[in-house]
Amino acid sequence: MSVTIKDVAILANVAPSTVSRVIANNPRISEKTKVRVRQAMADLGYHPNIIARSLANKSTKAIGLVMPSSTDKVFQNPFFPEIIRGISGGAHEKKYSIHMSTGQEEEEIFEAVTHMVGGRLVDGIVLLYSRLDDPVQNYLKNNKFPFIVVGKPHKYEQQITYVDNDNYTASKDATEYLIKNGHQLIAFVGGDPNLVVTADRLLGYQDALKESNLPYHQEYVVHEEFLREGGKEAVNELFSLANPPTALVVTDDVMAFGVLNTLDQMGLVVPDDVSVFSFNNVLLSEISRPPLSSVDINIYRLGYEAAKNLIQKIENPDEPAKRIIIPHELIVRQSIRKK
Repeated sequence: MSVTIKDVAILANVAPSTVSRVIANNPRISEKTKVRVRQAMADLGYHPNIIARSLANKSTKAIGLVMPSSTDKVFQNPFFPEIIRGISGGAHEKKYSIHMSTGQEEEEIFEAVTHMVGGRLVDGIVLLYSRLDDPVQNYLKNNKFPFIVVGKPHKYEQQITYVDNDNYTASKDATEYLIKNGHQLIAFVGGDPNLVVTADRLLGYQDALKESNLPYHQEYVVHEEFLREGGKEAVNELFSLANPPTALVVTDDVMAFGVLNTLDQMGLVVPDDVSVFSFNNVLLSEISRPPLSSVDINIYRLGYEAAKNLIQKIENPDEPAKRIIIPHELIVRQSIRKK
């Protein structure tokens, strides 16, 4: 026969309702009582029926994750497993599970979100991207469903809680570092121009050039996918120019790996011929050849704070919109030629 709440209550010498409140971590129950009840649960091998509790409380104790694009491409980039690790850490602390969308195209992603919301499969959603005029974001707002964005929403979206880096300043810092080390012909390799992160990093790059009285060349700005192939395409385009750059600001490490590989195939040496500064500081950046200079955006913490703040919003619907900025750090390795 399975162990029940009544069995736990008898062993802990409390009422069954007290056991229920301990399971829900009710702040009105003293820590001493919580310890006694939890010890009784452990001694009896009792595990709460999460599904039954969810039905009773009209809560799933689950949060949904929505990816920016097709899942197969997303998981080619180490950024996503690491940010999911952070989200899992934040969710685990509050005993929430994770439900991941599996849509390949925008229509499928939207359908997956409506299924999660309409079917009450999750209590809130983390969007792992920020895009202009996003139908998913509009749907969640219109339905007053708790969500949080990893990335900065568009400037006219004032009432959305988001977690992000200061991508403008991070890009400006990386570009200025290259300028201080003697580079004047600096190119920018960005991702999807419709992503706010790309727009912010491009602006930081542009302002760094402007403040150093360096000309801005439109042909030095290319946009590709955040994949190794994207870096390869960018190099082919930039180094077919009559006056190619001597340094690159690349907005993603995986793209930068493609850049390094393609430059090597062309017979160009990094950093002697071309310097490269990238973003994300994934583990592989330390062991690439040469080791890649990269902006550390603290990916794990981005995910952890996203889960933590979403759960706060779920549990307190009156929680005001917040702007959580995670600090960045320039990690300089051997991919930059110094003065």
